[in-house]
Amino acid sequence: MLDRGLRRVIDPYLDPVAGLLQRCGCSANLVSFLGFLVGIGGCVLIASGHVRLGLLLLLFNRLADGLDGMIARRVAAMGSQSIEGKDVVGSDLGGFLDIVLDLIFYAAVPLSFGLLDRERNLLPATVLLFSFFGTSGSFLAYAIVQAKRGGVQRSESGGKSFFYSVGLMEGSETVLFFVAFCLWPERFAVLAWVFAGLCVLTTLQRILAGWCEFR
Repeated sequence: MLDRGLRRVIDPYLDPVAGLLQRCGCSANLVSFLGFLVGIGGCVLIASGHVRLGLLLLLFNRLADGLDGMIARRVAAMGSQSIEGKDVVGSDLGGFLDIVLDLIFYAAVPLSFGLLDRERNLLPATVLLFSFFGTSGSFLAYAIVQAKRGGVQRSESGGKSFFYSVGLMEGSETVLFFVAFCLWPERFAVLAWVFAGLCVLTTLQRILAGWCEFR
């Protein structure tokens, strides 16, 4: 829900960093993998009780997630500007890695808090992971059907390599909850229940949207 608005605010600050990384020879895929490894390291720290330090690594992961796409678009702009009238927004491999690594990272965060305090957190963490299946499944299914129907232009997908369907809970809202988990780990259970409920609403929203658009 907040992603597109925040991108307009944040992207001007990230673009010079992406340009510097590109000139230094850092590929988008390298940044994706580095960000993923750092993010998983943050989850290990959280599970070990070092929550605030883990938060720093989680934020680094999200920073890398923004930079890899910007680097990919810069590389694409240096090559072919269009193919059959469609914008080139990055390689198929880059788009594939972006979604796969993100989903693994997203799942690792609730798991880390479940392991941090098994007695209080394991059940809400499990339910939150269950809700993630709904949001990610509906997100990917929507993208697959849209691609089957002819794909989308860059302007419609927010610069992604795939169709990015909007919803109540998107990346920005997820990051806000992750930050809240780390700032108030003793309230993880309550926050996780709220987060899971919002994810269920997002899934229902996408199912309804798909029903109306694809029937």
